[in-house]
Amino acid sequence: MLSTVRAIVRNGKIELLEPVDLAEGAQVLVTVLTDEEQVFWQAASAPSLDQVWENDEDDIYAKLLPV
Repeated sequence: MLSTVRAIVRNGKIELLEPVDLAEGAQVLVTVLTDEEQVFWQAASAPSLDQVWENDEDDIYAKLLPV
């Protein structure tokens, strides 16, 4: 399972900012982003998500919801 979790470095160790159920000794990959890179990727993701979630084709499903 691929998931992204925010973390900070404190006293030379990576500290997760949210709880994650990991087994002791689990191996993880860490991607380090500068503040500038983080802003870029968040901005780049927004148009893609808007395209998926904000479209007229999905309006048909709203009509199926009970009132």
